[in-house]
Amino acid sequence: MSQALVRIAAGWLLGLMLAIAGAVVAVNLVNASVAGPEQPVREYLDALQKGEGEKALGLLRASVPQSDAAMLDGTALQTAASRVTNVKFGETQERPGNQVMVPMEYTIDGSRLSTEFLLERTGTEWLFFNKWAFVPASLPVLEVTVVNSSQATLNGVPVNMPNGRNSFAVFYPGEYEASLNGEYFAAPASRATVSGRDVPTAPLSLLTEATQGLKDAVGSKVKEFLDTCAAAAVKEQKLQPDCPFYHATFNRVTPGTIKWSISEYPKVSIEPFGGRWVVAPLDGKARLEAQQTDLFSGAVTDLNVEHDFSFTTRLDVDGDTITVTPLLSY
Repeated sequence: MSQALVRIAAGWLLGLMLAIAGAVVAVNLVNASVAGPEQPVREYLDALQKGEGEKALGLLRASVPQSDAAMLDGTALQTAASRVTNVKFGETQERPGNQVMVPMEYTIDGSRLSTEFLLERTGTEWLFFNKWAFVPASLPVLEVTVVNSSQATLNGVPVNMPNGRNSFAVFYPGEYEASLNGEYFAAPASRATVSGRDVPTAPLSLLTEATQGLKDAVGSKVKEFLDTCAAAAVKEQKLQPDCPFYHATFNRVTPGTIKWSISEYPKVSIEPFGGRWVVAPLDGKARLEAQQTDLFSGAVTDLNVEHDFSFTTRLDVDGDTITVTPLLSY
C-alpha cells in the first residue's frame, strides 16, 4: 500500500512539475509575443494604417508641438502609412531603466529604411505578463514651403500655406507628398520621408510655375489688346497711335490708306518675382501698309514696313479673374 501511495504521489508530483514547467514556458512565450514590447508597436502601426490618429497618438504617448494638425488623422495619415511596406522587426535590445529599443526595418519607394522605438515596462498583468508602453516624446514636425501661393495639397489633403509656408506635426514612419495643382499655378510633387522622432527631415519645397492655362489666358488678353489697338489706329488713321508700335517718316502718308496689323504676337513668359507673378517684356512685330508721297520728288509709293515693338504689363490674378494691364511709355 505504501509503495502504491508513493507511486501515486510521485506521479502527481511529476505532473505538477510538468504543469509548472509548461506554465513557465507559456508565460515566457506570451511575454515574448503578445505581451512583448513589439506588440504596442504593432498596434501603433495598425492605427496608422487605419488613419486612426487619436488611437495612434495615445499609444505613442506623444505630445503635439505647436503646428498644423492636418496630417494626424484620416486620409492624410493613411496615405503616409500606406507607403510603409515589408515591415520586419529586429531583436529587441535592453536599455537602462526598464527600457528596451525595438528596431524595425521597412521599405518606402524601394528604399530600405529603419526606425527605432523606445519602450518602457510599466508593470505586469495577472502577476506574470509584462506591460509595455512607448517612452513619451514629441511628434516630429515637417516644414513645407510653396512659392507665391497660400494653398497646397499634402498627402491628398488641401492645406493652408500662410505667406507660402506652414509646419505640420506628423507621425512616423511615413512618407509625405506635397503638390500644387491649380488651374493657373502648379508645382511638381515633392516627397519627404519621416523615419523617426529625432531624425532630421528635409523640408518640402514646392517650386510653383505658371501653368500653360495661365499663359494661354494672358496671351489671349495680350492678343485682344494688340488687335484692338491696331483696329483703333486704322480707324483713327494714326501713324503714332496709343499703342506699343508707331511709324515715323518725313514723307506724307495719304489719309485713308493707313492699315495696321500684328504680324507677330508676343510669346508669354510668366515668372515669380518679389512675391508676385510678373510677365516678361512682350516682344512682337506690327506691319504698316499705306501710300506715301515723297515731299521732295512728289513720287507716290506704297508703304509696307514691319516694326519691332516691346512693352510690359502688370498681371493680377484673383481667383478665376485674370487682369492684364499694359504699361506703355511714350
